[in-house]
Amino acid sequence: MNFLDQFRDIEFNEPASWPGWFTLMVASLVGLLLLFGGWHFLIKDQLTTLGKQQRQEVELRKTFKNKKGMVINLPAYRDQMVQVETLLSMMVNQLPDSTEVPSLLVDITRVGKQRGLEFVVFDPLKEEQHDFYAVLPIRVEISGRFHEVALFISDLSMLPRIVTVGDMAIDADDEGNLTTSILLQTYRYQAEEG
Repeated sequence: MNFLDQFRDIEFNEPASWPGWFTLMVASLVGLLLLFGGWHFLIKDQLTTLGKQQRQEVELRKTFKNKKGMVINLPAYRDQMVQVETLLSMMVNQLPDSTEVPSLLVDITRVGKQRGLEFVVFDPLKEEQHDFYAVLPIRVEISGRFHEVALFISDLSMLPRIVTVGDMAIDADDEGNLTTSILLQTYRYQAEEG
């Protein structure tokens, strides 16, 4: 009797009469179906969730480590913040506000006159707007001796407000007098509006 004959002789409604090999085959098939179903419907989704959770754990550990470092260094950061705010305050104080610009222009003129210079041209140009400050360029043409011009530029650096010296052109006459054209720039603080 061959395999097909044995298979045809099996009474499917009476499992107690099944031959051992067939019972083993049906049990193996049911076991495989249970394993596949368990894998597909239960374990597969949980493994995906586990992978996501493990990646999230790694990210959270990195975030924790960074924040822990920040907390440990917080006193140093606060000290730095105080230093930066103090420095910023000092620098902002060197930028005149709109009410102080005229007095700064008077100071520039006064410094030049004290050095014996004659102002040929004193021309405040159009103000240039930036994020938190404005630049006020001033075209100045002065007449005087070399040392007077040099001392004038040195005195500008001693003013309590920031004044920078930009483009400069110097012409001399036969007597040693210089006519110097200078582009001075001063800066005005613009308070944040809001």
